[in-house]
Amino acid sequence: MVNIFGFLSFKTYLFSKLDALNYMKNYISFILCLFLFSACISEDYDDVELNSIAICKDGIAIDNISGISYKCKNYDLIGLVSLETMDATRANDSWGWTDPVTGKEFALIGLDNGTGFVDISDPINPVYLGKLPTQTISTIWRDLKVYKNHVYIVADFKSSSTESEKDHGVQVFDLTRLNSVTNPPEIFMSDFVYKEHGKGHNIVINEDSGFAYSVGTNTFSGGVHAINLANPKAPVFAGGFADAGYTHDAQVVNYKGPDLDYTGKEIYVGSNADKVVIIDVTDKKNINVISTVEYSKTQYTHQGWFTDDQKYFIVGDELDEYKKEVINTRSIVFDFTDLDNPILHFEFENTTDAIDHNGYVHKNNFYLASYTAGLRVMDISNIDQKSIVETGFFDTYNEKEDGGIVILSDSNRTSHSQDDDHDNPKKGNAAEFNGAWSVYPYFKSKNIIISDINSGLFIVKKQN
Repeated sequence: MVNIFGFLSFKTYLFSKLDALNYMKNYISFILCLFLFSACISEDYDDVELNSIAICKDGIAIDNISGISYKCKNYDLIGLVSLETMDATRANDSWGWTDPVTGKEFALIGLDNGTGFVDISDPINPVYLGKLPTQTISTIWRDLKVYKNHVYIVADFKSSSTESEKDHGVQVFDLTRLNSVTNPPEIFMSDFVYKEHGKGHNIVINEDSGFAYSVGTNTFSGGVHAINLANPKAPVFAGGFADAGYTHDAQVVNYKGPDLDYTGKEIYVGSNADKVVIIDVTDKKNINVISTVEYSKTQYTHQGWFTDDQKYFIVGDELDEYKKEVINTRSIVFDFTDLDNPILHFEFENTTDAIDHNGYVHKNNFYLASYTAGLRVMDISNIDQKSIVETGFFDTYNEKEDGGIVILSDSNRTSHSQDDDHDNPKKGNAAEFNGAWSVYPYFKSKNIIISDINSGLFIVKKQN
């Protein structure tokens, strides 16, 4: 009996210990769950914080790294690459490329001394991969477009530059090479240089036809210079046209708009300094002007873009604000329902007084680089009813206004306002020609890149 009672006592003692262990186990599990839950909440919070380096709140986005503040509406700053990082003193044009295999997104940015390549697949931590140096000398004008994983780059120069300095041609670079960069930044070399012209102010590519168009070159009076890109690494001359005069910038499309007379034709719309020209470039050996259209208070017809339905064409005049022909930033909208007889639809004046530069349409939005007003985003869904509404912006150019005089902020920026575009004395030493040069709104991620003359590459995104 003693042994039995001893065994029962031991069993009771053992169960009490096991119960205590189970209690401790459950308690530890509970604490662990609380810890994991807390970590999950913290991680989610961190993700929210890290989605932007400057969240737009109450009209201001403050860079949590540099402390610089930017005026904004509905757009956050999610990435930035400085000119210093890219070893440049000035930026100009920009475009984008998405690797068709990996889906990674890359920003391509024109610089005074070459073209920079930036991996923005992680936009909060963009990686500057390197630079393709300029073919001749540094310049404030560079333009680039992409076709079949290759970028095509032209450059323009002051009239005082020598002929050898202007002999830049079109640099061709295979963008898939960026995937093999292991030790950035690298200095790259062109895969090919097209030398049928020297300088070029802009390059336009119709991806549907496989033709590029250099404009503002030293050939064909600065007009149409067509290039066949059938072999992307070895483009060849296709034709030229001088009769419409100098083209500053253009858009070329395979036409699918409302004018059935031109369905399927390759249509070139040139911003030709004092007018807009519509040209049929389908047959490169028999190029013909369809029509021209002008508008009031013309100062410098700079650049334009079709709406997605190709019914309207939105044009910017680069000097009308500067010359005080208009009070606020003006966009001129033409009705291209009849290509033989284009007419002015209406003029939209924004609330800003900055000069407009490059603008692009994507779906129902018009994305405009407006120099010292930064990126402006306009809803054009009611353009038929002559209505355009600004829905957001991100002002990359940090400035103060004092008595109507625009001055630089204390944000360690250098003025590069003496850009004498085309050696035009009208543009002189004016702060208004700083800030956002171009934008690219076509990434699947909906990230937008802005090339800022004074600061470098900005990556912004619309708030949810």
